[in-house]
Amino acid sequence: MFNAKITGTGSYLPKKIVTNKDFESILDTSDEWIYARTGIKQRHVIADHESTSSMAEIAANNALQAAGVDASEIDLIIVGTSSPDRVFPSTACILQHKLGAKGGAAFDVQAACSGFIYALGIANQFIKAGGAKKALVIGAEANSRILDYSDRNTCVIFGDGAGAVVLEASEELGVLSTHMHSDGQYQDLLYVNNPIKDQKQEGDQAFMTMHGNDVYKVAVKTLSRIVDETLEANNMLKSDVDWLIPHQANIRIISSVAKKLSMPMEKVVLTIENQGNTSAASVPLALDQAVRDGRVKKGEIVLMEAFGGGFVWGSALVKM
Repeated sequence: MFNAKITGTGSYLPKKIVTNKDFESILDTSDEWIYARTGIKQRHVIADHESTSSMAEIAANNALQAAGVDASEIDLIIVGTSSPDRVFPSTACILQHKLGAKGGAAFDVQAACSGFIYALGIANQFIKAGGAKKALVIGAEANSRILDYSDRNTCVIFGDGAGAVVLEASEELGVLSTHMHSDGQYQDLLYVNNPIKDQKQEGDQAFMTMHGNDVYKVAVKTLSRIVDETLEANNMLKSDVDWLIPHQANIRIISSVAKKLSMPMEKVVLTIENQGNTSAASVPLALDQAVRDGRVKKGEIVLMEAFGGGFVWGSALVKM
């Protein structure tokens, strides 16, 4: 049985940047208020001519180039997204056509901010079972298109972008384990209404709704538990983990997970200040940045984790 090895990473961020100061003229808020509560200073926002699939395409091509793999060799594409180009076909199908990667399986995973972790877990199983040899796993979000810019609970937090990895069947250790969980009893704390049903009934666009304090409380508890679960599954100690690459939701949540790992913040990859919460894109965006700037090196152990609406949460322990 083969292992699934990450052989290339890539990312893309839209050029337009919206700072906290930009919100001061339209909301009852301030740069200091936003930063103190979230750790965010700015976020990237998609242009009118861009789409989730166009961002994913750039990230995917960067990952393919890093891996030295041609798109025609890819036999599986999984996109984690909650802001797809269309209800159907999937963003993965649209991306497959853009890349010229014909014939393989291509589908989306909707697991909110945990979308990339879920997609990585599924691709890992495909490769281990022999169902794929080379896979593209992507997290991509156009969050700005589902935000109500009069709601400071959401619009100041989220940003747009895409991150990608190439997974290849390998005899080397790669993805050591993935862990995925959900609990639908919390569905009303973080959600976006069905745009088809709700527009017809209410004549309005569906926007994101979030009860931040309640989300925070559950997130800290569940992510602390999944750290223990992941380490126990691999017979590892906290000290065996070289890097934590968390979902970039809130600096306080990230700090809590780092504390659980007894890990100094210098070993936590942070992008939240300059990117905000990019939902399913945040983990692969952070991974690509840390790989390309030389922090994360071959052979090191990386723990990735995420938490999102559902609630859904998950982790992946990877040897780079």
